[in-house]
Amino acid sequence: MLNMLNMLNMLNMPTMRAPTLLIGYGNPSRGDDALGPAAIAEIERRMADNRLAGQVEIVTDFQLQIEFVTDLAGRQRVIFIDASAGGAEPFSFGPLQAKQDDSVTTHALSPAGLLTVYRSFHGDDAPPCFLLGIRGYDFDLGMPLSAGAQRNLDAAMTMLEQWLGVDSSAPLCHA
Repeated sequence: MLNMLNMLNMLNMPTMRAPTLLIGYGNPSRGDDALGPAAIAEIERRMADNRLAGQVEIVTDFQLQIEFVTDLAGRQRVIFIDASAGGAEPFSFGPLQAKQDDSVTTHALSPAGLLTVYRSFHGDDAPPCFLLGIRGYDFDLGMPLSAGAQRNLDAAMTMLEQWLGVDSSAPLCHA
């Protein structure tokens, strides 16, 4: 009986989650629209070097879905990464707020719309969320990342690594 109770308690315990969630989204088949997934691929490479291991969890998809509300729970911060067709160069970065918009009634959500759904689903505000919009230029079907978008991605990754508190010259050590 005691073993059964212990097992039930373990099932009810919240799972350990990385404090930071990065969600990169975009269509890898549409040129610079691949900047979100490309950023995630670069973070994966850096995680393989153990500099971000255990501190960051990553998710990538073509678009934001309502199901992502479950991924946001239990985080200290969340960063959405997407291509920006007309934003600042090389990138923009700033906080997000929940905002009811038309995307809530569609199959693809905006980050602000997703935060509205989170509030409705969980009855509380999401953890602090930020949007990293990396400037892109060529969104044609079948095209690779443009040279300008690659430069902007490199600049965004340097900023993101600094913002996450990672010294890119040395691996992170976790106790």
